Amino acid sequence: MTFKEIKELIKLVSDSNLSEFKITTEKADISIRTESYSKGKMMVAPQAMMSMPQMPAPAPSSPSPAVSAPAASAAKTDEPAASANLLEIKSPIVGTFYRSASPDKPPYKKVGDKVAVGEVVCIVEAMKLFNEIESEVSGTIVQVLIEDASPIEYDQVLFLVDPS
Repeated sequence: MTFKEIKELIKLVSDSNLSEFKITTEKADISIRTESYSKGKMMVAPQAMMSMPQMPAPAPSSPSPAVSAPAASAAKTDEPAASANLLEIKSPIVGTFYRSASPDKPPYKKVGDKVAVGEVVCIVEAMKLFNEIESEVSGTIVQVLIEDASPIEYDQVLFLVDPS
């Protein structure tokens, strides 16, 4: 499928009453979920995810890289944000989260670091492009919610920031 065909498919599914649509071709597996596809409080925006090569099962202590990972992350973010008036830095795109520019470089931001509006906090790789994600808030990083090199969803919370 071409990118244009995938975009049209997303639009068709979004305009329909479907909550989820999956298609498998020789070259790709595509899964589209609309806002009506929800688990608990989490609402997933319409999006297409290309299948990734199967990875070995993660250790029990780390969240699974499957589609259910954002639900686990959302559950983690609700408690601290509600109790401490923390601000969230969210992903503007779907992709793979990286804390640093390369494996041998230090992370852009870690817990305890100050962050200002416009500062790069991480990189999200999407379709072989590395996108620098800039903070839209100022404060101190109090929690990094995503493991390095993990797949992330659109609007998923990446960092919690204390504005004071």
